[in-house]
Amino acid sequence: MSADPTPADPRPAGRVPAPDPDLRASGLRLAYDNRLVVDGLDLAVPPGRITAIVGANACGKSTLLRALARLLAPKEGAVHLDGRAIRSIPSRELAQRLGILPQSPLAPEGLTVIDLVNRGRSPHQTWWRQWSKADEQAVRRALDATGMTDLADRPVDELSGGQRQRAWIAMAVAQGTPVLLLDEPTTYLDLAHQIDVLDLITDLNRRENRTVVMVLHDLNQACRYADHVVAMKSGRIVAEGSPAEVITAATVEDVFDLTCQITTDPVSGTPLVIPIGRHHGARAR
Repeated sequence: MSADPTPADPRPAGRVPAPDPDLRASGLRLAYDNRLVVDGLDLAVPPGRITAIVGANACGKSTLLRALARLLAPKEGAVHLDGRAIRSIPSRELAQRLGILPQSPLAPEGLTVIDLVNRGRSPHQTWWRQWSKADEQAVRRALDATGMTDLADRPVDELSGGQRQRAWIAMAVAQGTPVLLLDEPTTYLDLAHQIDVLDLITDLNRRENRTVVMVLHDLNQACRYADHVVAMKSGRIVAEGSPAEVITAATVEDVFDLTCQITTDPVSGTPLVIPIGRHHGARAR
């Protein structure tokens, strides 16, 4: 059985979705001071899908995500959301359209889960529109969707790593943005909690038509959970497309300097990367 390069549309049949967001970058040059990290990058994010950005450490994955979230201003080029340069979109309006979960976020000491999730509704508050029934419903839906209702009154800093990550995702869900950017959402989590978080992200995409872009290190998880994979090397995109199109032995060797074999995941039918290394395989015998 071979992997299907064109996955079926997972969204519920008969549902009329909201207009899909159009997030794209063109000619991006990104740098920290004088250190160039990303150079001449173009990207169109598939709307209503999950995109995984993969690549070796320091290749520019997180830097690209920060630029998409307007946390880093490009030296050249631009990021556009629905045809508008994000630098021109008012902050409150942008926060209603695009949310980001950075690596290892920290909550103030003693802040409860419910208080954290409530903060997701901040972009929808104004001096003439304070907390409303719609806000209350959005928070309750977010807690339910992430399985955090029973932990709502617990301080965030007393939770396990997986529970904390779900609390932060609940805040992003409550924010109600059609685009969600996640920087290594499974970092520091054990395997069971990694799968729990990735399953949750998939639920948000399929049930609510959220466009998701996430940075991942695990290629096999990227293949299982992403509809679209972007492989980066030295600040440039070297391949993008479906997991079957991108995660090949040649691409893995180019991007990660790693010899591997690619087979088919017996559970998901997606590509499965099997590293070889110096002590295994025909070359070690």
